[in-house]
Amino acid sequence: MSKEDNMSKALPGYGTIVVPEDRVVPFGAVTPAPVGTQKLFQTSNWRVVRPVRDEEKCTKCLQCYLACPDACWVYKAEDESMEWVGDFCKGCQVCIQACSVDGALVAVPELDFEGGVVRLDKPF
Repeated sequence: MSKEDNMSKALPGYGTIVVPEDRVVPFGAVTPAPVGTQKLFQTSNWRVVRPVRDEEKCTKCLQCYLACPDACWVYKAEDESMEWVGDFCKGCQVCIQACSVDGALVAVPELDFEGGVVRLDKPF
């Protein structure tokens, strides 16, 4: 059975599924990963707290970088710095829990910052 036959086939009790050409997913549902950050996937608009790193206490052990489920920390090897990407942080505090240095990474209420919570201009 060809890929085209799989994309448009009769299912018992559901009728026929016709997938438009621009929405066809490669066979096996393997899609290429986006390179870099994608503004379409901005997910920080429900964050209540954000992680704030104390530069003096941070040992750059990269535990926050490794623990973050949304890849919100970017390590720049050329100047050995850490950058927080707030557009994708949900405020889950996993990075704060993973930090081994007390007080190096703390949760600060979102409304303490200029602009408060990041909001999308339009929902989708």
